[in-house]
Amino acid sequence: MNATFVTESVYLGGEVNITCQVPKKHKVNLCKELDDHICQTISSSKVTEMNPSSERNEERVVRVSISNVSVRDAGVYWCGAETRDTYLTFISLNTKIQVNLIMPPVVRHEGESAEIICPYDSIYKSKPKSLCKGKCSTRDRNTLNETVREEKETKTGRLTLNDNVTARVFTGTITGLTAEDAGKYWCAVTLETDLNYLYTHLIVIMNEELNLTKYEGDDVSIQCKHHDEDQKSFCKAHEASMCVKDGVSLETIRDDRFSFSDESSTGVFTVNITDLREEDSGIYWCGTHITTKVNLNVSKDKDFSVISIISVCVILLLIGGFTLTVCKLRHKRRGDTHTHRPVHSQLPTIPSDELLYATVSHPH
Repeated sequence: MNATFVTESVYLGGEVNITCQVPKKHKVNLCKELDDHICQTISSSKVTEMNPSSERNEERVVRVSISNVSVRDAGVYWCGAETRDTYLTFISLNTKIQVNLIMPPVVRHEGESAEIICPYDSIYKSKPKSLCKGKCSTRDRNTLNETVREEKETKTGRLTLNDNVTARVFTGTITGLTAEDAGKYWCAVTLETDLNYLYTHLIVIMNEELNLTKYEGDDVSIQCKHHDEDQKSFCKAHEASMCVKDGVSLETIRDDRFSFSDESSTGVFTVNITDLREEDSGIYWCGTHITTKVNLNVSKDKDFSVISIISVCVILLLIGGFTLTVCKLRHKRRGDTHTHRPVHSQLPTIPSDELLYATVSHPH
């Protein structure tokens, strides 16, 4: 039987299921590959064999579950059949499983610093450790990669690596974040070959936001930046970290009114939304690892808005006209009262006023 290779990714504390085929009436054997190429059998307390999910000829498919996954559980596993006779045990391993751990995404704004934390198993405390963008392999190792080991600190340019053996954590700190820093990062331990065991996503939010105001029924086109290897995505959420789905990529909106057009040569794709609705208003994140905050405000239909504005203006004019009429009537009444007032009422009433006012009469 030819060996098969599968990769499983799981969050710390989660559960991973490993599926393999074994002949009927044979015991399932699951072991973990160590640095010296010895395959150590997993204890029965850690593994729960599930009921066969299907049957095919002389083989059955079984699923082995590893719960409460920790950093110690990351690595390469082999699964196969175990048979025994009186004196010997035969093990035939036919499935290779790479178990990777996923850390929550690191979300920072352009220009800020980001810390990527890599917990590791204590058995690797004396081994060199690396942080790589993309993959930690000799062929496609990223220039941002550096190596650190045993309580030392390595600093190159904007990247600093620090290994804390006591806490069993090494940390990579990147300062002055740019769009080029965004992407998928792997934590690795250098054994005979690099063991990529844990990864996370660094999401860089661009400082420049998009603020869009539209009306119901309108269409809108929004341009987003992306890496060649990234999936095109457009997510609606209050925080960018909420858009990461299963630690792989940003969640895409599944709606017939949303479509994508790709200009891959320019590193830009366009999101087109047709027939906008008021409920489309909200915060969107445009792009995968390089992301831009988009504030979209969709108002009621513009024809309705124009009618509303005209109605308000007419009401204000009517109120203004009514107020002006009332003021004129009051002013007219005051004028009539002033015209018929007796003459003696205009004469001084106190002695001091006689110095200021005088009555002049002409002889007849």
